[in-house]
Amino acid sequence: MGAKRSGSGGGKRVDRSNKPSRAQRVSGRLQAELMELVLRGALRDPGLADAYFTQIQLSDDLRHARIYFRLTRPNLGAKDREHALTALERASGFLRKELGPKLQLQYMPELKFFWDDGLDRAARVDSLLAEIHRDDSNDEGES
Repeated sequence: MGAKRSGSGGGKRVDRSNKPSRAQRVSGRLQAELMELVLRGALRDPGLADAYFTQIQLSDDLRHARIYFRLTRPNLGAKDREHALTALERASGFLRKELGPKLQLQYMPELKFFWDDGLDRAARVDSLLAEIHRDDSNDEGES
């Protein structure tokens, strides 16, 4: 008769719960390389000189990248955001060509750019909370 096997499966299980996925690792490299191109001045549009990339979400198959960006200039209007978004979309092919050899992926992801409105939403929440606090303070002063 054959030998009985224990329930361990014969090999060690490796805990990968803390290890970032390949998409997360590649998105980190992609973000660093994009920032390098901006800092080096590779993007000719002067409206992108102060662009920075806040988050990159890469699909698991590494074919699609959602790239969130901001501009460091104060007092930005919607027109500035639209100009930057249009300029990044126009530069998408150039960026893919520049990033391809650096990232050495089988397929260079399609780059889609989005304005990161997280800071705008946070500022709006802060202003609403401050307004509520002022209203509460005024109500207590009247009592």
